[in-house]
Amino acid sequence: MSQASQAPDEETGEEYAFTGPLLVNKLQEAGIHPNDIKKLAEAGLNTVEAVAFTPKKHLVTIKGISDQKADKIIAEAQKIVPLGFQSATEVHARRSELVHITTGSKQLDALLGGGIETGAITELFGEFRTGKSQICHTLAVTCQLPVSMGGGEGKCLYIDTEGTFRPVRLLAVAERYGLNGEEVLDNVAYARAYNADHQNALLTSASALMSESSGRGELSSRQNHLGKFLRTLQRLADEFGIAVVVTNQVMSNPDAAAGPYASNEKKPIGGNIMAHASTTRLQLKKSRGNTRSCKIYDSPCLPEMETQFAILASGIGDPEEET
Repeated sequence: MSQASQAPDEETGEEYAFTGPLLVNKLQEAGIHPNDIKKLAEAGLNTVEAVAFTPKKHLVTIKGISDQKADKIIAEAQKIVPLGFQSATEVHARRSELVHITTGSKQLDALLGGGIETGAITELFGEFRTGKSQICHTLAVTCQLPVSMGGGEGKCLYIDTEGTFRPVRLLAVAERYGLNGEEVLDNVAYARAYNADHQNALLTSASALMSESSGRGELSSRQNHLGKFLRTLQRLADEFGIAVVVTNQVMSNPDAAAGPYASNEKKPIGGNIMAHASTTRLQLKKSRGNTRSCKIYDSPCLPEMETQFAILASGIGDPEEET
């Protein structure tokens, strides 16, 4: 889900402040050849921020970008987007301006300190029918709301790996908030991902869009794909200030002790790679009827608390709204 932002009309170069990502064409003013800028964009580096965040070893893998060119490109990008130290006061001031996207449930928003945080990755994990997809459908609409209503005045990029996306759910949520259903659907860019390589290719396309407005034996290969995917997601969150929400399944712990007294422990898939990439991890569980529970599983700033929400015809809400 992307938060709408505008790039400044003029860049003084005296002090960098994040008012929106700078298009990679800005590097042409620093003496980078247009052909090299085109190669960067084709590799998914559509902004100066993306270039500044990318290690040299990745830049030199782009056809036509030599070691010498990579050094110059990185040096010029980091002049525009400084990556050095800053005071805690500056960090606090920037974080105080973060937009939070409402989930549709006041109780769930309160648990999250205001809603889904922008500029970070929020992971939703749980068994099937615990509300993961329903929350995503609701967020696809609420991210379009005005900031005063808990939205981001933005658009949504929805990558579907399980074929569970249903536009009719978006229309129901839009009606609840008094939004034009046709406009809401137009503001959601949907893609069905069929494999890990396709997922990564879709993220490259996502960057371009935003700059314009099995068995355990395969675990190592899967983890490498997952790591690359999550690093790219975090880069997009940093680059565009968007809220990233990912859903995850759970599995029985294959390393847990067996026996009659062993607990039926479930843990999120993805191991340490997923755990370290997610800023906030939310564990969803079934409750009675349409009610679900959400627990803060891991967060750098939120306390380990739990609340309940409901899956309603109009999207995610509070349990008392069912009546």
